[in-house]
Amino acid sequence: MQKILLTDLHRQYQELKSEIDEAIHQVIAQKSFIRGPFVDQFEANFAKATGVKHVAGVGNGTDALFIALRILGIKQGDEVITAANSFIATSEAISMTGANVVFADCDDYYGIDPLDIEQKITSKTKAIVPVHLYGQPTNMEAIMKIAKQHNLFVVEDAAQSVLAEYNGSQTGNFGDFATFSFFPGKNLGAYGDAGALVSNNEELFKRAKMFANHGRINKYDHEFEGINSRMDGIQGAILNVKLKYLAQWTNRRRNIAAQYSKLLASVPEVVLPGERPDTKHVYHIYPIRVEAAVREQLLTFLKEKGIEAGVHYPIALPNLQAYRYLNHRPEDFPKSTQFSQQLISLPIFAELTDEEVEYITVQIKKFFNHP
Repeated sequence: MQKILLTDLHRQYQELKSEIDEAIHQVIAQKSFIRGPFVDQFEANFAKATGVKHVAGVGNGTDALFIALRILGIKQGDEVITAANSFIATSEAISMTGANVVFADCDDYYGIDPLDIEQKITSKTKAIVPVHLYGQPTNMEAIMKIAKQHNLFVVEDAAQSVLAEYNGSQTGNFGDFATFSFFPGKNLGAYGDAGALVSNNEELFKRAKMFANHGRINKYDHEFEGINSRMDGIQGAILNVKLKYLAQWTNRRRNIAAQYSKLLASVPEVVLPGERPDTKHVYHIYPIRVEAAVREQLLTFLKEKGIEAGVHYPIALPNLQAYRYLNHRPEDFPKSTQFSQQLISLPIFAELTDEEVEYITVQIKKFFNHP
């Protein structure tokens, strides 16, 4: 059997090659390299697919978070609460505004824990940035209730959760803003950096879209200073092609996840990912947990068997060197710290075959000496 990658973008390209190549050709032929009709079309199609009213294609997901926070008036001296278990882009965007990052621990579904959010609120708290980690919506009902009680903004980091649902509504439809990443490895991935900022608030969205484009609507009519964060035409065209297949790919990811869970259910050494009640998990990542003492051994074993597994993320954010100045201890975030030492991401992508999933699970069983 050939090597099984964590995510195999080449397989996906081979299936869409003619459509992708033609989309890129059209962008070049029309010289629509920055924003333009292909990005406009993608924004409209993405809004329809996700149920949001307004979409702006931007340079990447990190920019989208920063823009959202800036437009909400987050500034130096403010505090913004976010997840202790995420990629650094989430907390980095908060710091970029001059605000102070406040971390909250996660629950057993890997989403930010509303109980810990409440413990972290002070008079300086201005916003919450929940992360729909691994493709699973976090507890938005509880988070929105807290935000309303304390008059806080909410920016959903939906980078990994496109088409995920909470209580029948898609992620991106709860907060004042939501942000998406189209990093190539995402469920909906571009062929370079790209992201989206979405909102159901027309006035907030209008200012955010202007801010991302030098504070202007027309070419030389700048109402205020902004930044340069615009989606490229080629990325918009590529994403338009891929968006047509996203629902199909999402169903396949969910089927693969169900197959993993069924085949590994008999292995007591493996903790399988749970699905939060009343949610639709889209499995950007299929994370399992094993004892920290054996994780590296299992990763090495799988590599020897031609299986590329990964770790998202090996160090909880508060424990990073970048946040030493906050003087946190690992025990301040017990679940995020524990899980960061135990999690393994198994290969998952729509083109993964049932035979490959079975092979991966057989090798995990062999490692733990199970038939």
